[in-house]
Amino acid sequence: MESKKLNLKLKIWRQKNSNSVGSFVDYNVTVSPDASFLEMLDELNNNLESQGLEPIAFESDCREGICGTCGLVINGQPHGPIPRIATCQLHMRNFKDGDTIWVEPFRAKAFPVIKDLMVDRSAFDKILQAGGYISSNVGGAPDANSILIPKEVASEAFDAASCIGCGACVAACKNASAMLFVSAKISHLGLLPQGQPERYRRVERMIKVMDELGFGSCTNTYACEAECPKGISVKFIARMNRDYLAAKLKASKSEVA
Repeated sequence: MESKKLNLKLKIWRQKNSNSVGSFVDYNVTVSPDASFLEMLDELNNNLESQGLEPIAFESDCREGICGTCGLVINGQPHGPIPRIATCQLHMRNFKDGDTIWVEPFRAKAFPVIKDLMVDRSAFDKILQAGGYISSNVGGAPDANSILIPKEVASEAFDAASCIGCGACVAACKNASAMLFVSAKISHLGLLPQGQPERYRRVERMIKVMDELGFGSCTNTYACEAECPKGISVKFIARMNRDYLAAKLKASKSEVA
């Protein structure tokens, strides 16, 4: 039996470009509770285009909670009210008939609005380019088990590597800090033997670029961890800070020598 349709009022942020002033625009929609949030926006855009109106710009790709491109702030929460999911995994059954839903882009100085709900998250790419890599000799690939890694270390590295770079941590933080994202990317390489040659250079370079791009500082409110769709732990921030301090001590000792 077909589920009863939901009648909802949407207040969606519309902004022509990064230099223009945006505002919330009201839309009324009737949608199946089985539809995903992005499918609801697809239906709304189809209706707008059929009326000769400009569709709402938003990002998506995999729609499976993997790529991290679909991030929206829904009723004040990055990715919406359900924990541990990306926006594309949110379904309309989580709202009630007659609800008003506020939809806006991730807001941060380092994430300028491109249009409507789309933001430029290339700042994350620049941070990764600064140190998100390892050095490896060319030639044949070594056997998978030739470097022994303790299970607890491998598991922790996998936990850090589960970050999808969506930016929810930045959107949730009152300071628009990228510390959770950066610490996850630093930790998943720094925990493994293959990441040791650049370990301390990596943390210095990536934090330097993060600061240059205008991200704020961490004040340990844990909002980033609470809103992260993959549940990345703030323990990685502490680990990054320890590595950063060690890198500075090593640098000062080499200057004295």
